[in-house]
Amino acid sequence: MGIDLTKIKKVFFVGIGGIGISAIARLMLASSKEVFGSDIGESNITDELKKLGAKIKLGQGIELIPKDTELIVYSIAVPKYDPEFFKKLQNFGIAIKSYPEMLGLATRDKFTIAISGTHGKTTTTAMIAKILIDAKKDPSVIVGSLLMENKSNLVIGKSDFFVIEACEYERSFLNIKPKILVITNIESDHLDYYKDLADIKSAFQELSAQSEKVISDYAKYLEKVPKLSVPGAHNRMNAAAALAVSDMLGIKEEDAKKSLASFSGTWRRLEKKGEIKEGAIIYDDYAHHPTEIKASLQALRELYPKNSKNITVLFQPHLYSRTKALFSDFAKSFGEADKIFLLPIYFAREEKDESISSEKLAKAINQTIHAQGEYAKSFPDFESAEKDVLALNLGPKDVFVTMGAGEAYKVADKVFKLV
Repeated sequence: MGIDLTKIKKVFFVGIGGIGISAIARLMLASSKEVFGSDIGESNITDELKKLGAKIKLGQGIELIPKDTELIVYSIAVPKYDPEFFKKLQNFGIAIKSYPEMLGLATRDKFTIAISGTHGKTTTTAMIAKILIDAKKDPSVIVGSLLMENKSNLVIGKSDFFVIEACEYERSFLNIKPKILVITNIESDHLDYYKDLADIKSAFQELSAQSEKVISDYAKYLEKVPKLSVPGAHNRMNAAAALAVSDMLGIKEEDAKKSLASFSGTWRRLEKKGEIKEGAIIYDDYAHHPTEIKASLQALRELYPKNSKNITVLFQPHLYSRTKALFSDFAKSFGEADKIFLLPIYFAREEKDESISSEKLAKAINQTIHAQGEYAKSFPDFESAEKDVLALNLGPKDVFVTMGAGEAYKVADKVFKLV
């Protein structure tokens, strides 16, 4: 790829707070490189990077990049949502790489175990990573969340094993050449880029062709999955995939099962945040696709049956394009909940699409699931939602879940004080 990372001393990251790109920033810091970066907002991720030595500025612009920078790494969102700025980056006169390209560079000479699929990538990656760590295989790991054990999206090991979460968006995972590829599932998503499901499958076929071994059927391992601390049929499938990988690597089955049994989940994947003094239980979940929403709510119902708890979901749809393309599926996906609150669509930097809205989705949910009463309700802004959430007067019979890839969790952070 034309870059010798060992000779690079100063790197600038555009969108450094992203969950994937921040792992590469951590990797560069661990390699004793000077790390600079920018992002449009502060977060726990940028705060942690600063503690590690990264110098981060708010905003986005060429003027934020130090003149003696040797390499620029950018989020793949930049070319699409800020093409003028991206042109300036390309003309800046120094090496420039996307996050997926950097992931390819970082794993090029490693025994790479890549986990991809429409759903379950993050949890399966974390499960496989835990098995390898517990088996003293000393892997490096990049995951699209934060591992509960070390509150980081990066583990730096000394062996050749490198476990990574591989994203299909814009075929970015084609930058890697895995020794072992796990495909959890394939469904329609990212239809702002892909033409249809066949186009999505073609991307996975390309990745499979450049992988040495592919695991896509692990049903036979389901019966071997131990009792997990994370609920849901989807997590049992994730665990089965992890067992398939551990079997391929020659890890003892009893050791892999013991590791899975103590797996505590990852950040924002049906994460139990705690309880409020009135007794309500608060969760946060990253689900932003209809299949994921169904799986998460079914998992919660395993823990809290209908006759024991009422589940209220505060959901923020992610992207106009996804909400529009999967609209009817979204309308059917909340059946296990007792009440649905919808925040305005998190549009990232998409242009506003007047043909779709949370208000229209709320109406469709009511028509599809509960024709009577106000089962689903939309809000024009966060402040309105906060008032209604507070007015619920949640107690010991309630479970409240913030859900989505956007910022729904901020409402719970503001309204509730966990004990």
